[in-house]
Amino acid sequence: MPKKIALLFAGQGAQTVGMGRDLAEEFPTAAELFQRADEILGRRLSQIAWHGPIEALTKTSNCQPALYVHGLACFSVLRELAGEFPIGGAAGLSLGELTAHAAAGTFDFQSGLKLVQRRADFMDEACAATRGGMAAMIGGMENDVRRLAADEDVDIANINAPGQIVISGELAKVEAAVGVAREYGIRRATVLNVAGAYHSRLMQSAYEKLGTVLQHVSIQPLRFPVISNVTGMEVTTPIEIHRTLQDQVTGTVRWVDCINRLIELRCNSFIELGLGAVLSGLLRRIRKEPDVISVGDAESLRKCAETLTAQ
Repeated sequence: MPKKIALLFAGQGAQTVGMGRDLAEEFPTAAELFQRADEILGRRLSQIAWHGPIEALTKTSNCQPALYVHGLACFSVLRELAGEFPIGGAAGLSLGELTAHAAAGTFDFQSGLKLVQRRADFMDEACAATRGGMAAMIGGMENDVRRLAADEDVDIANINAPGQIVISGELAKVEAAVGVAREYGIRRATVLNVAGAYHSRLMQSAYEKLGTVLQHVSIQPLRFPVISNVTGMEVTTPIEIHRTLQDQVTGTVRWVDCINRLIELRCNSFIELGLGAVLSGLLRRIRKEPDVISVGDAESLRKCAETLTAQ
């Protein structure tokens, strides 16, 4: 069967000090993206990405734009090395969905970067105004986790893979849910080290502010399908794209549905653009049959390009 490639773009948590530095040193296309990002934002984002410290890079207002630039730098280098290989679809985890849209041409690099920065700032503000938290529920059935979330008045933030679901909400309620998780058949529950309650009702202020900003973002025809986190289906019209990107801030990331939809679109080879191989690991838990390659530095990009050009 011929390869039909899907792209996966990393979300918050994939950041690493040094990300993109080797790409910028070896490939002018990547260096230009980081330089443009510094100019557009009016600050040295590249220096935070390349030199840290990790505490600064992990801050949402730095992390999200850095991941966006890094993901697109990886994509541009891969295109340079492997040529215009056909893409059957793309998805990104949370922030990565905006990177996927930029790769598909939904909006240009500058518009997307400004949107990502505003989104990150709004989420930081929401975190500062609330006392929220998140917790991973490992080894439980989805219906049982939903029942727990309803009983403890928290939200389902991510459905990442079978037996891996994240809840989000007021920190005290999240901690209470962790305390009783075993009573719902959940094998392990762990509070996550995050700044706030992402993908929950506590992000309502960010949802409202982002909606206003999105109204002014021009949407272009997509070069390949992009799957929405909140619907698990491809989006096409400007209204639909605006709505789903806004809804994603408070809504559930249905990552399992995103992967299954890409496979329904006959994608059988996946490329993860981002460090850490988190999405590759989730893919193998969701579906075992597709090939998957994780790329995030110069060496892995060269190997991926060699694989693509040999097909």
